[in-house]
Amino acid sequence: MSDHKATIIDGKAIAQTIRSEIAAEVRRLYQTYGKVPGLAVVIVGQRKDSQSYVNMKRKTCAEIGIRSIDLDLPEDVPESELISKVHELNANPDVHGILVQLPLPKHINEEKILIEISLEKDVDGFHPLNIGKLAMKGRDPLFVPCTPKGCLELLARSGVSVKGKKAVVVGRSNIVGLPVSMLLLKEDATVTIVHSRTKEPESIIREADIIIAAAGQAEMIKGSWIKPGAAVIDVGTNAVDDLSKKSGYRLVGDVDFHEACKVAGCITPVPGGVGPMTVAMLLKNTLDGAKRVIER
Repeated sequence: MSDHKATIIDGKAIAQTIRSEIAAEVRRLYQTYGKVPGLAVVIVGQRKDSQSYVNMKRKTCAEIGIRSIDLDLPEDVPESELISKVHELNANPDVHGILVQLPLPKHINEEKILIEISLEKDVDGFHPLNIGKLAMKGRDPLFVPCTPKGCLELLARSGVSVKGKKAVVVGRSNIVGLPVSMLLLKEDATVTIVHSRTKEPESIIREADIIIAAAGQAEMIKGSWIKPGAAVIDVGTNAVDDLSKKSGYRLVGDVDFHEACKVAGCITPVPGGVGPMTVAMLLKNTLDGAKRVIER
């Protein structure tokens, strides 16, 4: 087993393919209707991970012809002011998607903000009605959350079928764990969610054909926890101190990548796995939202 090497799922390359597909559609919209999709991003405060995600998104928008509108608000912005900014964006016909970067500072009630985003512009897929439809059989949300959607897209484009497989999702956050488990269920996987209160998580994870790691714990999942040949999607982005790096830190996933490579069938690296896909799915959702309005 020792010389086994997992197939690396190249999220960067797959995201590039998707971006090209989106760019072609954006050009078609512009040529036919003289309009382009518009995406507004609202970021509150200065989180390292949020900033890098938003910068990646800005660059990509420019690349594929989507108009990017950015609102940077201070950490201590009052909740009421954030809500009125969201209302302005709802009313702006050139904005087809609104993303409020989560998590928000403690003094702001997340649900209160998300419910104010127009359902037709909820490209992050976190409006309670979109999540509710995701949770129900035979209902389709207008938008599916970007990271979970990206995880399934990576599996699909890597030839991993989900139907009838045992999938274990590690983590139960509203942003990834919960919605990705609902998506897997919609695709007919048998889904188990492992979380901080789970007894003996490794024995459950070891049974998985598909592992989605989204716990936010650096390198928590060891090679010995992985069933040989399993597909591993590592959503974790954890900064660990590394003085050899200019920034003073490097990013690692929730899976011990080096160990996992010796056992897994295929695995996403960190960085360069799920991250680029999240942005690609956000732009796909923005395109879909724009098409619903522009082609109406």
